[in-house]
Amino acid sequence: MAKRDDYQRSDTPEARYKQVKSPATVEDQIEKLRSRGCIIEDMGHAVCALSNINYYRLAHYFAIFLETKNRYREGTSFEHVMHIYDFDRLMRSLLLLALEEVEITMRANISNYHALKYGALGYLNGSSFDARHNHKVFLKKIDRVIENNTGEQLVTHHIRKYGGAFPLWVIMELFSFGFLNQFYGDLKPEDKRAIADDAFGLPYRCVENWLNCLSELRNNCAHYNRLYANELSSVPKQPPGLERAMKNTLFDYIIILKQLYPRSDVWNTAFAAKLTLLIAEYDDVIDLSCIGFPENWQDILIDP
Repeated sequence: MAKRDDYQRSDTPEARYKQVKSPATVEDQIEKLRSRGCIIEDMGHAVCALSNINYYRLAHYFAIFLETKNRYREGTSFEHVMHIYDFDRLMRSLLLLALEEVEITMRANISNYHALKYGALGYLNGSSFDARHNHKVFLKKIDRVIENNTGEQLVTHHIRKYGGAFPLWVIMELFSFGFLNQFYGDLKPEDKRAIADDAFGLPYRCVENWLNCLSELRNNCAHYNRLYANELSSVPKQPPGLERAMKNTLFDYIIILKQLYPRSDVWNTAFAAKLTLLIAEYDDVIDLSCIGFPENWQDILIDP
């Protein structure tokens, strides 16, 4: 057995550098794809794509078609993979628009309720939160939010005019989706219940769970992570009255997105209609089961 000192001596920066792969030209990358069985009919298209999209990023999409470690399924083409990449990119953009509606609605409902009940600066008092809330850590995060946004006009305005006192409805505009969800999760149960009922008419435990799920989805979209043929980490709580058992697929996350979408009267036109068009455009290259869509997906997502 190797001694600890031997391991430490061999784990030098120079040794680690030797393990890192050497950079490859676009032509090298294309040859690697071909050696694994990828069909490339349009060399110009492949060169253009790999010149503008990191090979490592595209590798996540080619991985869907791996039959063995270094061999793609028969018939795998560069064009097909790029179509799936484009579908994924457009899906993320569509989801971000809908997620924005949910996030903005939560900012308004939480800040309005909390400020009216506890005061404009009530969030600075730990007693306005549940007993599990770590107020010392929370205040440090508030300071960090202000520090990270010193260039924003609303920050400089409140520092100059109010000595750095930020009403909740102001500071909450600077919260990330994750911090917003943490704020909601740390509220007293009666406050969470009142906000969830007023904003959505839903149980607060569902709203709390779904917001965390949608925060994960938003992070995946914002960081351009692959959604196609990729499960998310959590299974959302079962929506009241939904017969389908929830899983951790993209489709299930879209179900809860619909539950929390603030303008139910325009859900069909604002999201569902665009989703239908996107799926129709790529119908010949995508497999809807790879994102958890059942055959009757329209019956579930589109209101009659």
